[in-house]
Amino acid sequence: MKKVLGIVGSARRLGNCEIMVKEVFRGLDQPCELRLLRLTDFRIEPCRGCYACLFRDGTCSIGDDCSVVVDAIAAADALILAAPAYFLGAHSSLKRFLDRGLAFYGALDRLWGKPAVGVAIAGVPGLEGSTLLGIENFLKMILADVRQTRVVYGAMPGEIFLNEDNRAAARSLAKSLFGPRVPKAAPCCPLCGGDTFRFLAPDRVRCMLCSNAGTIRMENGTAVMEIEKADHQLFLTRQDVLDHKAWLVGMKERFVSLRKTLKPITVDYRKEGSWIKPHQTTTSHGQNEDEAP
Repeated sequence: MKKVLGIVGSARRLGNCEIMVKEVFRGLDQPCELRLLRLTDFRIEPCRGCYACLFRDGTCSIGDDCSVVVDAIAAADALILAAPAYFLGAHSSLKRFLDRGLAFYGALDRLWGKPAVGVAIAGVPGLEGSTLLGIENFLKMILADVRQTRVVYGAMPGEIFLNEDNRAAARSLAKSLFGPRVPKAAPCCPLCGGDTFRFLAPDRVRCMLCSNAGTIRMENGTAVMEIEKADHQLFLTRQDVLDHKAWLVGMKERFVSLRKTLKPITVDYRKEGSWIKPHQTTTSHGQNEDEAP
């Protein structure tokens, strides 16, 4: 029996994200086991940029819950992700976890290529902002094989299923998880499938998912993207991931060779300004350390 991991990027119990994940699971056409993971339940500290994990097979020097989440993703056969729009972007729990992505390289063999679907949920139609991009970015950066992503709307818990179209969206996501990838209807990047672009010039764009650039032109009333694959990639192929890891590992040697040149530049700014400090140390959940749990 295949194991499906439902990743909920919202702190709300039985909220729209949680029930959407479960509705997608209900629509699967084969027996599976559902395990659930709420990102906000886990203590994920900010990355310190020490690069230690790159030299320890992914073992991070921070003693928090990041490895628990990585291991849960690695143990799954497929992934369902749902996250809400907060101020026109995906819930910060997704980015907080992705910022620890250097540790993913040690689990490459266990993470690569898992089929995944994702749902962005916004309270007001049209006000999802970059939330879908955040969903796709999360799935790509954990090295999943993205089969389909959708945006649905609903603010109050359960409201998404007052709209039968959203149940149909869940069925479509379920069908694609272990089935064929669903092509996007809108013009998208031919390299990664992303459909969010930044204009660099009137006829030149950059894909905001894979960050490759190219040209845009109109053909029979339809926008056509011709995106060129740059030399340095993050996730398009397994070899791209290995090459980027090698680049990161090589950063240590480059730093050592340039240390004497770089240090005077940074030291020159040491005494600039005054720092505002918190009144007392807090945990990652905002609780004061001297408070009772």
